[in-house]
Amino acid sequence: MRDLLPPSVAVVVAGPADFTGELLDAERACLGERAVESRRRDFTAGRVCARRAIAALGFDPVPVPSAADRSPVWPAGVVGTITHTRGYCAAATARADEIRSVGMDAEQHKILDAGVRRLVLLPEEVERCERLPAGVSWPALVFSAKESVYKVWHPVVGTWLDFRDALVEFDPDSGSWTARIAPDKVEAAREKVSDPPRLITGRFAVDTGLVRTAAVLPHH
Repeated sequence: MRDLLPPSVAVVVAGPADFTGELLDAERACLGERAVESRRRDFTAGRVCARRAIAALGFDPVPVPSAADRSPVWPAGVVGTITHTRGYCAAATARADEIRSVGMDAEQHKILDAGVRRLVLLPEEVERCERLPAGVSWPALVFSAKESVYKVWHPVVGTWLDFRDALVEFDPDSGSWTARIAPDKVEAAREKVSDPPRLITGRFAVDTGLVRTAAVLPHH
């Protein structure tokens, strides 16, 4: 993810040992005793990377527990994001006085089945994906970008954002993407914050097995 985020963001990608690392008590309590092994490994790697990313900013590497909606709870003065997919995990943090919010997501580079595409893509996005260069699962990138959008949106507004509440457009030449939030969602969000995000821009990359997206929301 380092290639997708600005230098002011600390990025840590998990190594093999991080998936079996140590959780702190507050983190372990959030995971629960019934978590399956794959969930336990991903959660562990995410928290190990998160603490290292916090430390990279000069803060003490405190626990990163989960809120009721399972989103990470970052220490005061820090904004951050975690992503994991099969065999890959990363965390990113930034100082809250420098960046308003940060989001990133990694997904397997594969063809999405028809049901998922109908759930995730707007008609305009379907048409645009068909016109983009071949050899890339653009619907998978739309999915990933909308996950990144939600991770940017939720810490700022505190409300749910559906896949179909954002319209994503890619620029393959620059490796960038833009998401426009549905106007009704923006207006509803004004009840909670005076200036909810309307436009979120980010970068993307396609590797052999993964698609990755990331975005930061700057202060005005």
